[in-house]
Amino acid sequence: MDDRKLSLSVTGMTCAACASSVERVLSGIDSITKAEVSLTLERATISFPERFSESQIKECVDAITGAGFGAMELLPALKVRRMREENVSKQLTRVIISLSLSCAIFWLTMVGGDIGEWGSLNIRLFIAMILSTIVYFYCGLEFHRGAWKSIANRTANMDVLVHIGTSVAMFWSCSVTLAPIVSGLPDFLKETNHVFFDGSSFIISFVLLGGYLESRAKLKATDSIHGLMKLQPRNARLVKDNGEIQEEIVDLVSRGSLVKILAGETVPLDGTIEDGIGLIDESMMTGESAPVPKSPGDSVVAGTIVMNSTIVIRTTSLVHETMLSKVIHLVEEAQMGKAPIQRLVDRVSGVFVPAVIFAAIIASSFWLIYADDFAPDSAMSSAEISVMVLVSTLVIACPCALGLATPTALVVGTGTGASQGLLIKGISALEKSHSTSIVVMDKTGTITAGRPGVRGINVMRGNREKILSISSGLENESTHPIASAINSASAEYGYEKYKIDSIETFPGMGLSGILDEAIVGVGNLAMMEHLDVGIPEGIEEEIRIRAMLGRTVIFVSEDRKILGYIEVEDEIRENSESSVSALRKNGIEVVMLTGDREEVASTIAATVGIDRVISEVKPHEKAKAILDLQKGGTVAMIGDGINDAAALAVADVGIAMGSGSEIALESADIVLIRNDLSDAVAALDLGKATMNKIRSNLVWAFLYNLIGIPIAMGLFYPWTGELLPPAFAAAAMSLSSVSVVGNSLMLRRWGSN
Repeated sequence: MDDRKLSLSVTGMTCAACASSVERVLSGIDSITKAEVSLTLERATISFPERFSESQIKECVDAITGAGFGAMELLPALKVRRMREENVSKQLTRVIISLSLSCAIFWLTMVGGDIGEWGSLNIRLFIAMILSTIVYFYCGLEFHRGAWKSIANRTANMDVLVHIGTSVAMFWSCSVTLAPIVSGLPDFLKETNHVFFDGSSFIISFVLLGGYLESRAKLKATDSIHGLMKLQPRNARLVKDNGEIQEEIVDLVSRGSLVKILAGETVPLDGTIEDGIGLIDESMMTGESAPVPKSPGDSVVAGTIVMNSTIVIRTTSLVHETMLSKVIHLVEEAQMGKAPIQRLVDRVSGVFVPAVIFAAIIASSFWLIYADDFAPDSAMSSAEISVMVLVSTLVIACPCALGLATPTALVVGTGTGASQGLLIKGISALEKSHSTSIVVMDKTGTITAGRPGVRGINVMRGNREKILSISSGLENESTHPIASAINSASAEYGYEKYKIDSIETFPGMGLSGILDEAIVGVGNLAMMEHLDVGIPEGIEEEIRIRAMLGRTVIFVSEDRKILGYIEVEDEIRENSESSVSALRKNGIEVVMLTGDREEVASTIAATVGIDRVISEVKPHEKAKAILDLQKGGTVAMIGDGINDAAALAVADVGIAMGSGSEIALESADIVLIRNDLSDAVAALDLGKATMNKIRSNLVWAFLYNLIGIPIAMGLFYPWTGELLPPAFAAAAMSLSSVSVVGNSLMLRRWGSN
């Protein structure tokens, strides 16, 4: 866990302007380098230049609470989830009360007939006023509180619009109702019976209903990530040294412990199987529906389920180091990200509310002065038109839809990807994957399975045992797939690895060392030339012939003489050809980038349908090759090894196979848990689908406000004779927010083809 990043739960945010306010007050703290606030996750992530202290945590919490919001240190995610579910239940209660009373108020003010007077007071309007007051003060209390806190901090959010709109409607309506018995009120109030009790109540009701539906949708949006969190068992069966079984909290289980897992139970920690054979359901981590057979020596990861037998594993990680834990962390980090377009939206939202208030006042003043000129046949007075326009304009404006457009789609998209084995680290990866025009693939471990085998040993001097013993001795600690093939072949023949001193690695060429005071080497032809080894005549033709078969030739030398060479061949992944075909059908150019010989690379490229090959590239040259390709478009790089790390980091989108090296996984923007090349195609498709949702959300949010606000201002009233009632404006505003979230939730139906 990064002790320079502080995460806080933030409550009370209702729109993008609220999130911007929190970011603004946090950014005002000198010790903070960066603050990001997610409206959807209700979370603030605060970065410090060095490890933060308790006093700095308090300073951040005080700043947020001082701005009128709630803040606390981040609670366990599942506990936060339960709290949100309880809050949604309370929201539903307020919605039911508010809507029930609003319907009664609507009947009293718009449908019901006259039920008499008490003195000069209209009883029908007086009852409506009492019910409206309950809705205004009880059901709408959170809006009024939020508005005044926002105003006190010299900011404006959706609460301000709702508060002003309902307050104006209530003030006008109460004045009209009480005018007959209260002296000193203007005469025009006594001459009208047009009240907006129903409008004020329905505004609060519909905004509450929209908030309730929005909150439910937000919970659904985070279903994927919380589903992953629930996979982590709380306890594990620890096998003691004496064979006894002891229940232990997972957090307290150390690395290297023996853990017993029964059939049907979830694996609590990453580890390797020590005893037992069984089928493991990895669908919740990889999306792969078929159970995977596992036996002693195979690795298992936390969150997967043992299907049919009991196994004993030796743990290889602590609870916060498991693959599951890393997946959850990566997804949470990604969901906190902001696209450049969203930063623009946040800036727009910051001035949106003041602009709407200004527009509402201008429109209201216009109709108050010029109603008789522009709407002479109206049944309402100029004051009534003015109030209706003011209230409807304030209420119909919706900064919420703008604020939710990006984060909801991002949360659903990254969560859906995680549930199918695609770990997307951030919004930038999604944005760039959407526009990818060139996909670069490493050969070994990406197009091929990364499990090469020795297909032949050609002895030129000495014998096979010496060739394998020297090569396996040099490759003993290497993690390269070819090293694994040579070590396996040596073990199969039962040869002993020679102990070689002063081993030195030459990236892209091979290794050298000292054996009995003689220099020994293993690697390609360039490595032999580097060691000044004599190259026999005709050897290059032999290499070319074997390369045409897709085999890589590894030379072994001793004391500047070639002992022989090993032929290594890797299997092409089953879906490499179909994945390349799918990319090409989408108009994406596919390029192979490899350090292998041109003949080997070309043979494999032709087999899978790749036309462009960049071969014989050393690891440090891969990044330069990517930079050159970027001149022609947006480049995604798919790789798995240490030698791919620089290229993955330089590429616009770095995609790492999940079985790859740690540094490759760290450098990548997207990680494929299943080591399946077709998932790279799926990741790019998910990026496109998510960005399309974000764009459609933003288009809808902007269009809604662009069309709705002029209608509410009465722009078409002179020709149509119709004004937008406040209740309809409130319903439209709530619908806009819910529709944006609902559109984002459609991403849950996405599936890789």
